[in-house]
Amino acid sequence: MAMPQNSTRENGFCFTQPLDFSCASPHPGEAGRTLGAARDGCSTPLSNGIASSGAASPSDSCAEPLCAATPAEEETPCEEGIKYVSAEGEELACGWGGFTPGCLQLCNTSKGVLFFLCVASFLQGMTVNGFINTVITSIERRFDLRSYQSGLIASSYDIAACACLTFVSYFGGNGHKPRWLGWGVLVMGLGSLLFALPHFTTGRYEARSAAQVGVCGGNQSLPCSQAASSLSAYRFVFMLGQFLHGMGATPLYTLGVTYLDENVKTNYSPVYIAVFYTAAILGPAAGYLVGGMFLNIYTEIGREIDIAPENTLWVGAWWIGFLGAGAASLLISIPILGYPQRLPGSQRYIVMRVSEAHQLKDGSHKKASDPDFGKTVKDLPRSVLLLLKNPTFIFLCLAGATEATLIAGMSTFGPKFLESQFSLSASEAATFFGYLVVPAGGGGTFLGGFLVNKFKLRCSGIIKLCLLCTVSSLLAILVFFIHCPNMPMAGVTQMYDGSALPGGQLNLTAVCNAQCGCLKETYSPVCGSDDIMYYSPCHAGCKGVSENLRNGKKVYQECSCVHKTFQSGPGNAEAGKCTSSCAKKPLLLCFMFVVILFTFLSSIPALTATLRCVSDRQRSFALGIQWIVVRTLGGIPGPIAFGSMIDKSCLLWQDQCGEQGSCYVYQNSAMSRYTLVAGLVYKVLGTTFFVVACLLYKPPPPESAPRSLDASENGTRDLQEQKPSLPAEEDV
Repeated sequence: MAMPQNSTRENGFCFTQPLDFSCASPHPGEAGRTLGAARDGCSTPLSNGIASSGAASPSDSCAEPLCAATPAEEETPCEEGIKYVSAEGEELACGWGGFTPGCLQLCNTSKGVLFFLCVASFLQGMTVNGFINTVITSIERRFDLRSYQSGLIASSYDIAACACLTFVSYFGGNGHKPRWLGWGVLVMGLGSLLFALPHFTTGRYEARSAAQVGVCGGNQSLPCSQAASSLSAYRFVFMLGQFLHGMGATPLYTLGVTYLDENVKTNYSPVYIAVFYTAAILGPAAGYLVGGMFLNIYTEIGREIDIAPENTLWVGAWWIGFLGAGAASLLISIPILGYPQRLPGSQRYIVMRVSEAHQLKDGSHKKASDPDFGKTVKDLPRSVLLLLKNPTFIFLCLAGATEATLIAGMSTFGPKFLESQFSLSASEAATFFGYLVVPAGGGGTFLGGFLVNKFKLRCSGIIKLCLLCTVSSLLAILVFFIHCPNMPMAGVTQMYDGSALPGGQLNLTAVCNAQCGCLKETYSPVCGSDDIMYYSPCHAGCKGVSENLRNGKKVYQECSCVHKTFQSGPGNAEAGKCTSSCAKKPLLLCFMFVVILFTFLSSIPALTATLRCVSDRQRSFALGIQWIVVRTLGGIPGPIAFGSMIDKSCLLWQDQCGEQGSCYVYQNSAMSRYTLVAGLVYKVLGTTFFVVACLLYKPPPPESAPRSLDASENGTRDLQEQKPSLPAEEDV
């Protein structure tokens, strides 16, 4: 395919064939500045530069010759065709101030921008949706937090984003987007460093193992620490760190998306955005995997401890990931700050774009096509009103909110769900969840953008694809009808003799351990040789302790409450939870994979539909408003609601000198039931909203879509083939 030749002036493009202006432009807001000279009867050849939002008006661009051809250029027929106008004094080079070395210009392309934005979104996803969700159990244990408090920490990110979205999307959308993006990533890095700060400002974590406290008959004294209850106040530091995360990430998913969309061809835009969001999905997956590895390291690095990661008193090195991610964010913000307001050659894609904005009956959507619309605060109410009058946009926002509720809730407490259902340690559950998210979330996100590009879907077709994905995940979520049974635990799920608990009340004391003087504050579960879990070695009546040379776990002997399988006498117990042998585990994991896949499969198509159903000059602001709706109705209440719901399924609470702490043991059947109800409610709502959005969408009339549609699909080839229908001297 023949491509337009690049003239050596301002990185612009010179087309050997002139453009056809015989058809009225369907979207004057996009090409008004570039094509205004032709419409206003200006016979001066247009310049070969890049159009800028800083151009005063079409008439200004006609006031003086815009193409001063060099002798080498005079031999080419550039003055017969259209060239793109660069605002006077606009800087198109990549660099910082006056420092614009030539080597940096190799990155001054859409692919270069995509790379750095992918790194930034990867770090954001790894930190906010990966590390935080991975270490949530460890932070609860270390700082004596309950699930609803940790849910509030997770929601602080969305609260901050909502507070900043209107300001950032409105003014940043008409400003220098890379600078907004760069400073945002820098603030995000500071938030990560602040999130790790409590580790360095608190005292050492003292985990009393069962061996220290004593087995049956040993010293059971455990003084109550007054400092323990004050640790929960550190949740405000975590919330502040999340606030900075939310502020910094706000430009990334509004201005970053529109910056990519403005600098690539229309039919390539979904692929670029899909790659960008795939990096954002792979970030949490990496966060789960890497965070899970860090949790196998004791939080007080270099200190010897005699408990294993499987022990529920274990707190891993939750803070390491935040230090690394914070430093990396500070570094990646530097190249992003160096990008120009527009990439060289980007104006040609705006010329080729065809509007698919929803058509309002009163025609008020045309106001957004005014080149000066949206530059002042006075236009803010009008911008909001135009979006509120767009029913397709409103229902796409509501559908996104329902999906965001489930994503936020499950990403925060998904590892905890696996930990309870399959009797895993916190690090094992985080790693397991990462294995699910990598192929399902990342693959679904990229596949969604690929399908839109592959089948050249228009706005209505994209919404139907979203509807299909939502219905598929709705059917798959029915898998939560099944669950894995709780591992039997003496005194918690059953009596010590195996009978049911009277009235469902906990009873940790039995004849076999009545003389041991065990404390409820010392929770260190062990798995007896009879495959029953016990609250601690003391509650199992164990009198001796040794170490298993094969796996390094502690083995407790002469446990009077543990019965040997084939012979009489006291049995043994091993530190840690009993391994679950749930036969439903493969089926549950398979359908969880399907739910995650189809949920993320609709994310990029839904985002693309949002960009296409509004006027081009409102895209950044529309994404900002959408994120406000999504976070206010979904991202913020999601973790809080899921946390409160999971708390209701708790069987065994931590007891700290009479104060209730975090939950030790959950009832698996109740947890699955609550998850199923929440999933069905939100998926049905999402399906309804997509149906309504599809029915109410009103595309532009066919006669308003000229041949430039072909240009948007076939690239610059059509630009070269089109012939002018009127002489250059004649007024249009």
